[in-house]
Amino acid sequence: MVDEQFESTEEDVSRIRLPNIKEAEMFGIADQLLGASKIKVMCEDGQSRVGRIPGKIKKRMWIREGDLLIVSIWDFEPSKCDVRFRYTRTQAGNLSRKGKIPKNLDIFN
Repeated sequence: MVDEQFESTEEDVSRIRLPNIKEAEMFGIADQLLGASKIKVMCEDGQSRVGRIPGKIKKRMWIREGDLLIVSIWDFEPSKCDVRFRYTRTQAGNLSRKGKIPKNLDIFN
C-alpha cells in the first residue's frame, strides 16, 4: 500500500501551464522585438501577429527572440494578441519531448 502512494506518472509531476483553448490561447514563438512593449509572434495556426506584452509580464520576465509563449488572440482584432506566459528553455524542451508543441513551432529538439 505504501508503494502505491509513491508511484506517480510523469504527467502528474509536471506542473507546466498549457494554453486554454476556451480563452483563445495558443502557442507562439517570439519572432522579433518591436519595442514599446510589442513583439512579433508566429502563432501555431501559421499567422504572424503583433503581440502586446503586459506590464505584469514585462516587469517579471524578459522575452527574447525564439522564446516559446502562450498568447491570447484579441476577439475584435485577430491580427493582434496578448502575451500571457513565457516558457523557460528547460520547460520548452520538456514540452517538445512530450509532443505537446505543434510540429510547425517545434524548434526545441
